[in-house]
Amino acid sequence: MTETVASEIWSELKRYVNTVDRAEAAETIVSILIDHDSDIEDIRDAFKSDSDIKRALTVYLDNDKDYAEDEEEPDEDEETDHDWED
Repeated sequence: MTETVASEIWSELKRYVNTVDRAEAAETIVSILIDHDSDIEDIRDAFKSDSDIKRALTVYLDNDKDYAEDEEEPDEDEETDHDWED
C-alpha cells in the first residue's frame, strides 16, 4: 500500500474514530507504514495536511531516537560488585 492510498483511507475513516482515540490510531498508521518500509519523507508528503499523523510521526521519531541512544550507551551496572549477594 502506498502512502498516498493510506492517506486517502485515513482521511475518509478518521471521522469515525473518536477524537480521544485519534492519536493512537494515527500512531498505528505510522507504525504500519514504517513496518512496510515507507520512507519518513514520503509519509510526511502524503499526510502533509494532517496534524494527527504529523504528531504521530514526531512521537515515532522521538521513540526511535531514544531507542537508538539506549543501544549506544554501555550498561554501567554490568561491572558493579555484587558483594551484597553473599
